[in-house]
Amino acid sequence: MTSEDLEHIVHTNPALQMLRLQNAKWFLPFLFKSFKEAGRFSIDEKLLVQLLSETLSGHADDVEDAEEAGIIFGENEELRSRKYIGRWVKERILQDFTDAQGLIQFQLSSHTERVFQWLTALQNRHHVGTESRFKLLFNSLRDIVEHTEGNARKRLELLKDKKAEIEKEIKAIELGRTPDSYNNAQVQERLDLFTRLCYELVGDFREVEDNFRQIHRSIVTHHTKAEKHKGAIVGYAFQAYDELRNSSQGKSFYAFWDFLISRAGQEEWTELTEQLLGMLQDRQIEADDAFIANIKSMLLQQGRNVYEANDKMAEKLSRIISEKEIERHRRLHRQINGIKELVFDLMERDDVPCGIQIEGGAEIKMPMDRKLQMAPRQAPGVVAQPSQASQTIADPERFSRLLNTAFIDKKKLWQKVQKALAAQGVLSLKEVLELQPLEHGLAEVVSYFSFLREHAAKTNTVPGATELIPLNEERTKFVEVPYLMFNA
Repeated sequence: MTSEDLEHIVHTNPALQMLRLQNAKWFLPFLFKSFKEAGRFSIDEKLLVQLLSETLSGHADDVEDAEEAGIIFGENEELRSRKYIGRWVKERILQDFTDAQGLIQFQLSSHTERVFQWLTALQNRHHVGTESRFKLLFNSLRDIVEHTEGNARKRLELLKDKKAEIEKEIKAIELGRTPDSYNNAQVQERLDLFTRLCYELVGDFREVEDNFRQIHRSIVTHHTKAEKHKGAIVGYAFQAYDELRNSSQGKSFYAFWDFLISRAGQEEWTELTEQLLGMLQDRQIEADDAFIANIKSMLLQQGRNVYEANDKMAEKLSRIISEKEIERHRRLHRQINGIKELVFDLMERDDVPCGIQIEGGAEIKMPMDRKLQMAPRQAPGVVAQPSQASQTIADPERFSRLLNTAFIDKKKLWQKVQKALAAQGVLSLKEVLELQPLEHGLAEVVSYFSFLREHAAKTNTVPGATELIPLNEERTKFVEVPYLMFNA
């Protein structure tokens, strides 16, 4: 980075512009409390206006800078709240989008996420861990060297050294030596680093989402320009999407997302999380247990937002292509109607000014004219039609029990979901069933998917992902279903 680049960032970066605002001293704590402390990824417009109005009603006279926000003297809290929110969206402090029900939702922008990460890093820490970070750096250095070494002989030596270390440790444990383990200070140090990396990863998700939204805004801009051909717009969109997906950031995100939604990755993450929480409880180490337990769900929710931004871009492309076809049909329909009007105007005239005159005779060919056929017509052949197969069910009673879900109380099922969500903000169907086991087998599993229509705001599926649901207590029978998520 050069001094010119640094000067440009200081004058144009939205995160620094945000910190320069006079009202930042109170709206940054408000946003942190409303989103981060409450564990919310997005807030609908009505709730955000209500929360901000309650905060503004408790302010003293000298807290707010009315001139900076364009507030007029005498305006009530609700009107002032809407003005603040609109200004935050304009200054890229918040992002607004419309959900599936048409309601306006707000979420923190990637710049606000970075500000919160930076402010959190400024907090005084009682214990500054250097050992864990040095080991992380050392292991990263070793990993880079090992996996970029093209010489087969050197790579083989590295692997043999690693194998010798592992065999040495195995032999020592077999001889009765107690394995080395981290003490409480080392665990706390690594746990703080793990938590900080998780928050940074959430900010990275938001930055990828912003890139998708930027592509979408560019498509809209190109579409509104009359001189741009729609084929060029579609080509630009696909090119921009390919560049983002094939970039270093895109490859890293999609590789991480594929691992996160894979069955093996989820099972391993859940197992390691349970072991970590058990170890922290046994050693009486203070930690944010709720945050650690909800990290996977939080990352899945953030990743789903990225996919929704991608789907929105695809929807815009589809609309552009459809508009092109619709306009072509409209133009053809107008031309046909114009020809009909000319025909109707000339129907009543005897001397229609049309036709051409030529010298000599005209040779007329009618290739579509039917030829004179002297041979008699043959009767159509008889086609043997296949007989309709009888539809039978070997065991109609069991089949009826499988499809008949009248005995499933969906109200009670939804109460189970809400009870499970009270402990965790976001849960998958498998996690709900671990807290509230099945009572009616496969029919009950099918009934949970009806909430996609009945409670669409709090229920969704992850595209392309599935999970195995055990159907009995012995976990010997499973059914593979789409990955169903519930959120509070």
